[in-house]
Amino acid sequence: MAEFEWGRLRRWPDTEADNLFASDAADRLILDTAASALGQVQPDEVVVVGDTYGALTLAAADRMRGAAGARVAARIRVHQDALVSERALAANVERFRLQDSYMSLDLHPDLVRGARVVLLRLPKSLDELDEIAGMLAAHADPAVSVFAGGMQKHLTPAMNDVLARHFGRIDIGLGRQKARVLTITEPRPAPNTAAEWPRREFHADIAPGLWVCAHGGAFAGTRIDIGTRFLFEHLDEAVPAAGTAVDLACGTGSLATALALRRPAVHVIASDQSAVAVASARATAEANGVGGRVEVRREDAGEGIPDGWADLVLLNPPFHNGAALDLRVGRMLVAAAARILAPGGELWTVYNSHLDYRPALRKLVGPTRQVDRNRKFTITASTRAAPRVSSLS
Repeated sequence: MAEFEWGRLRRWPDTEADNLFASDAADRLILDTAASALGQVQPDEVVVVGDTYGALTLAAADRMRGAAGARVAARIRVHQDALVSERALAANVERFRLQDSYMSLDLHPDLVRGARVVLLRLPKSLDELDEIAGMLAAHADPAVSVFAGGMQKHLTPAMNDVLARHFGRIDIGLGRQKARVLTITEPRPAPNTAAEWPRREFHADIAPGLWVCAHGGAFAGTRIDIGTRFLFEHLDEAVPAAGTAVDLACGTGSLATALALRRPAVHVIASDQSAVAVASARATAEANGVGGRVEVRREDAGEGIPDGWADLVLLNPPFHNGAALDLRVGRMLVAAAARILAPGGELWTVYNSHLDYRPALRKLVGPTRQVDRNRKFTITASTRAAPRVSSLS
């Protein structure tokens, strides 16, 4: 069987450069470790979770098609949290002409029901791993084999402890090219596993009292991060007459939900590209009784929101890509806010003071004033300038 052409994979529509790659040694080691198991199952018995750009899905589909000698009708089930990952997989599928080889699903029991082989990129979040492992143990085939891998610098002994809650056997494979794979078998389904997620916590100090719900991979979980908490102190000052508002990169949706609770007449959109964030934000809105007034959407940088729609945009921009400092996403979100805002509308941003987004805010949105600042964070309000009208003499 011909070797899969790893080098043909692309990251697009994510950032591309000569030193950025669409697959790594962990992807290749997971596929090699799972090779024998893949040869004994049908594609619809295979599940892939956490596939960054589609490498695992496509290599598995290519291997199974080659073993069968022809295309097969059944599809591999895939879950990717990031919307850009879904789009990269779709683009790579076209490039490899493996259409109809997979189907994208939410993190839900239907994703893993009856699965016999699971290819998993180990997430950094232990809560995320706990939710995934619990779902697999409860709903996959009792004879399932989970091949879970990553680069060794991201793996910790605590991951084994989490997996041991849900599986009876964990075999640690030999490292290769700084990657390692765990082969996990003997699921031990726990009663009421589904009831654990999303978790919820009540914050009485956030007026008028706020439930925050979170699935495993949501940033900050059921807590409220300190930047968002700082912005809560000034939420009532943010365009009090706004009829339309957007919580951009909403995470668990705490800002969107609190705004809807405090302002019954406002129409709020909570937007995020992460599937787990969207599920968490929807649960947060429902738990606080405003599910009918907070529209939760999974989209990249508010791309589906019409130009000039919002009177107010709230933003706590992320500034890390993995462990590395990366301000590109934050600047992209600022540019998106500028597009979404109506003339005269305001973008309220909270950010780590040392990063100083003000030059970008002034350039992309308009006049920017400081609302408040503490030892770590700055809150600014940027007013969307009205479009210039050219005069004809």
